[in-house]
Amino acid sequence: MSDNTTAPLLVAARGGTPSRTPVWFMRQAGRSLPEYREVRAGTAMLDACMDPELVCEITLQPVRRHDVDGAILFSDIVVPLKAAGVDLDIVPGTGPVVAKPVRTRDDVDRIPVLEAHQVQPVADAVELLNAKLGDVPLIGFAGAPFTLASYLVEGGPSRHHERTKALMHADPELWHALLARIADITAEFLRVQVEAGVKAVQLFDSWAGALSERDYRAFVLPHSKRVLESVTTVPRIHFGVGTSELLPAMREAGADVVGVDWRTPLDVAVRRLQEAAPHLPKPVVQGNLDPAVLFAGEDVVRREVDRIVEEGRAAAGHIFNLGHGVLPDTDPDAITKAVEWVHRAR
Repeated sequence: MSDNTTAPLLVAARGGTPSRTPVWFMRQAGRSLPEYREVRAGTAMLDACMDPELVCEITLQPVRRHDVDGAILFSDIVVPLKAAGVDLDIVPGTGPVVAKPVRTRDDVDRIPVLEAHQVQPVADAVELLNAKLGDVPLIGFAGAPFTLASYLVEGGPSRHHERTKALMHADPELWHALLARIADITAEFLRVQVEAGVKAVQLFDSWAGALSERDYRAFVLPHSKRVLESVTTVPRIHFGVGTSELLPAMREAGADVVGVDWRTPLDVAVRRLQEAAPHLPKPVVQGNLDPAVLFAGEDVVRREVDRIVEEGRAAAGHIFNLGHGVLPDTDPDAITKAVEWVHRAR
């Protein structure tokens, strides 16, 4: 098993100069790959996430096919909640659905504590992967407290997060108790992954962009900070969608690498991060090709890749990625060609 110390992704994450611009894609493990659909046929998503051999195979598939510089562990943000004992399921075409939404203090108190043995299959998958990945670093991940809280309070995906925001403002004490409980679960899930051998972690706050900066700082940042501060030995990437106004606060939460969606140019994001914290080292960023551009043809992809690589030079380090996840109908060949072009860019 390699220690990966010179892997381009880890060099860039530390603000160094890698041998090539590193690239990986969110949701690369699965989604668009026919070999993924074949191997997962007949297996429910959450069952697949707890099958070490299957997790290993699905995580490796995009590395084999696309020559990406990082392998993202195949999992789901609700895995630790399910493993701890929360009654939920991932419904095809809908997403996570919670049997009994959290609305009261009793509901919060009933959320179980996650024990390491409950996610042992995830640790086993990490160990299998590290034996096979060679110099390619494995990235672990977890859902951030706000995004997980939204699913628990709403009972499933929500466009406006109205119940979540109402609880947050109407009963701050209950809200903070809920996020503290989730932060404990998330920190334990990441601890298990790091101890098993992941070389970096990404904390996904998918729905944080629904918040103002003021509300993010008051109601979310302390809990994300506690999660990120629990990880001390590997680079920490923090990502959210629609979070242009939150980027400095998300870095303040403890990110070594700030993920940027496609709405904000990387050089603009770097400038905002520097202006917000001039006393800190120049930031490291990740991103940020619009996933839809992969449908636009090779010439467009090349043009956009070149632009993003150039904008990324404003940062201390740049990890190329999408501005969100691979869309399910994406042509896998378009992903492979995008990776090739990132690696050629200078």
